[in-house]
Amino acid sequence: MKKLVTALAVTASLIIGTNAFAENEKPTVVLVHGAFADASSWSGVVKILEKDGYTVVAAANPLRSVKGDGAAVSALLASIKSPVVLVGHSYGGNVISEAANNQANVKALVYVSAFAPEEGETVAELAGKFPGSTLGPTLAAPVVLVDGGKDLYIQQAKFHDQFAADVTAAEAAVMAATQRPVTDAALNEKSGTPAWKRIPSWFIYGDKDKNIPPQAMEFMAKRAKAKAVEVVKGASHVVLVSSPEPVARMIEKAAATK
Repeated sequence: MKKLVTALAVTASLIIGTNAFAENEKPTVVLVHGAFADASSWSGVVKILEKDGYTVVAAANPLRSVKGDGAAVSALLASIKSPVVLVGHSYGGNVISEAANNQANVKALVYVSAFAPEEGETVAELAGKFPGSTLGPTLAAPVVLVDGGKDLYIQQAKFHDQFAADVTAAEAAVMAATQRPVTDAALNEKSGTPAWKRIPSWFIYGDKDKNIPPQAMEFMAKRAKAKAVEVVKGASHVVLVSSPEPVARMIEKAAATK
């Protein structure tokens, strides 16, 4: 009988310990890059988050269509058994708004110089809603795909000034050479029901963004009733590259919210 009581006590202790760990476990951070970039654009942010004890996954965004890209990220989210803080940059904001819709484990959305469209809006419409975006003239001639679609790139010679003015010329040159294209159709695809209507959101962006006008970011953040908004002075569209520290801190702020 004594052995049975001891065994039960040990089992109870293990269960309590396991539950305590689950309650205190940090959420997984899933990072979704935008157009004209790849997952490596999150490198600086990843280093900070991992140092602070977070599990991080930088998703490979296909950049083909809002619904298709959202489905790809949604499948990734479904494979994660912990709570998730879902983070999007640029066009990736549209993708996370789509991807989080049917995933109960997403506890927070963080928009990093990112689009947060309302249902029926397109990224192209939002970029032109307020003055300030100079992206159009910097795009290279579209690459015509086999299915008749078009891939868009930023001209390498204009990439630094347009996309990443606050990083070194050498770093911007590498980013320009390794940029991933987005389809014209994706930028003009109407968004579905946005997840930010039911999941709390946080916003951070630079006041020198030439892709998404800061005024547009402010509009989207207010519309989404963001829990917190930070404007990084002097930061370009790639605030995640040039200012990884405040971006990581905003993500951690979202992660810590109960």
